[in-house]
Amino acid sequence: MSLIEDLNWRHAVKAYDPSKKVSQEDLYKILEAARLAPTSSGLQPFRIIVVENQELKEKMVQGALNPEVMRDSSHVLVFAAWDSYSNEKIDKVYDHHTDVRDLPKGRFNSYTDMLKKLYGAQTPAEHFAHTARQTYISLGLAMAQAAELKIDSTPAEGFSNEVVDEILNLKELGLKSVSLLYLGYRDAEKDWLSTMKKVRVPMEEFIIKK
Repeated sequence: MSLIEDLNWRHAVKAYDPSKKVSQEDLYKILEAARLAPTSSGLQPFRIIVVENQELKEKMVQGALNPEVMRDSSHVLVFAAWDSYSNEKIDKVYDHHTDVRDLPKGRFNSYTDMLKKLYGAQTPAEHFAHTARQTYISLGLAMAQAAELKIDSTPAEGFSNEVVDEILNLKELGLKSVSLLYLGYRDAEKDWLSTMKKVRVPMEEFIIKK
């Protein structure tokens, strides 16, 4: 199937079959698609926490708008962004770039110096606003890959960031949760949205040509 057909197939599933689990092979493909997402300056300023432990999911449902969806999904992917930029984080990323590309360390110093000056003039809140936005590109690619594999998904912002951050000890990792992606297989009888037509704004209204 083409990507367009895959995207027409998918919808935000409202009920999962808890007995059906996503295979490790397919999960890896979804995570790899997310990892390969482009990010500003190639910094990849976020991480994905994979939650499949049922006890953890039961704790995370506190404050969730759709607790049953979280509870019954096969896996919960937590997209968590850096809480701030730092010179050390930037250097670590670009040292990795030069190592992988077999280039001398410091090859990108002029560029990283510019980044350090740019982010050094901003607040941690401004940093997080920027890092958080980077996660949505990765989220989109993860959903597209899941659709290609005929794995259902539900993106979610309706949850308690404080609860999730505390349960997963994200503060200690310098991260803050941004969004979740539930993965699994729909319960056809309970997923009321599955029988409805997909609705989007018409192309002629959605696209504005100048």
